[in-house]
Amino acid sequence: MKAAVYDHVGGPEVFRYEDVAEPELRKGSVRIDVKAIAIQGGDLLHRQGGVLATTPHIVGYQAAGIVRDVAEGVTRVTPGQRVVATMGFGSHAEVVCVPEQSVWVIPDGASLEEGAGVPIEFGTAHDCLFEFGHLQAGEHVLIQAGAGGVGLAAIQLAKAAGATVYATASSDERLEKLKNYGLDHAINYVSTDPAKAVMELTNGKGVNLVVDPVGGKTLEASVASLAYRGRISWVGRAGREPQPPEIWPIMQKNASITGVFLGAEMGVNGHRTHPLIGSLLNRVASRELTVVIDKVFHLAEAADAHRYIESRQAFGRVLMTP
Repeated sequence: MKAAVYDHVGGPEVFRYEDVAEPELRKGSVRIDVKAIAIQGGDLLHRQGGVLATTPHIVGYQAAGIVRDVAEGVTRVTPGQRVVATMGFGSHAEVVCVPEQSVWVIPDGASLEEGAGVPIEFGTAHDCLFEFGHLQAGEHVLIQAGAGGVGLAAIQLAKAAGATVYATASSDERLEKLKNYGLDHAINYVSTDPAKAVMELTNGKGVNLVVDPVGGKTLEASVASLAYRGRISWVGRAGREPQPPEIWPIMQKNASITGVFLGAEMGVNGHRTHPLIGSLLNRVASRELTVVIDKVFHLAEAADAHRYIESRQAFGRVLMTP
């Protein structure tokens, strides 16, 4: 099979497109012919400096495709079904093999491309808002980096739950697009101080919850945007800033920060996350939620796809197809 591989970490230029051995079908697993790969922020971080679990290494957390075959003991999926799967690595390839518990059937009404953009993005956003963020109807929530995959999912989910939604993005054009998905208050973080804007919009009260996938200085702004006893769901460091954020002001508000990592929750509480992601797929299929796809690259263009995401031009998901 063909795959985008590399032997050492670094910039997008480390990718090579070449033949590698197909993954073996192991007990309890499902082998999938990949049709759509949703590139995750973590894929970029691993390519830049992660551990190589194999050599050559195939990076990637999530892909959708058609079940080719299943191993003994698999009962929830059958050959020929359209599915999406998550994995520790390996999505940047024509074929993947994953445990059954990491696979979801894509319901009628949703395309393979849409299914490829659901588990990590919408599952993470849902946990940030509800499982760990405890969002209630009528509350105010700020979504940092609203034009990203998690951001777009969080805006939609928060609005559907009855919250007032604020979001940051790098341009007025992106913010205008976000209004189509439930954004109430737009904040351009390039031309405006986000925390100051939040306080002006809330008459000095601040927001009840912030979803922050950026970290660094952005996390400091998230703390400054909080209301008294507010909460932050910190879900990543997309900003890639080496300097740790200064968060001591959170004490003055008796506020809280919770780290959110869906991968760990899937491993420990899969009995909760598996049906949750299934329900999110159903909401996409029913058109209650939208997977926004910005651009599609061929797998041979993995380096270009990663560069495009790093340029921060994308609005929504960037996919690859084998």
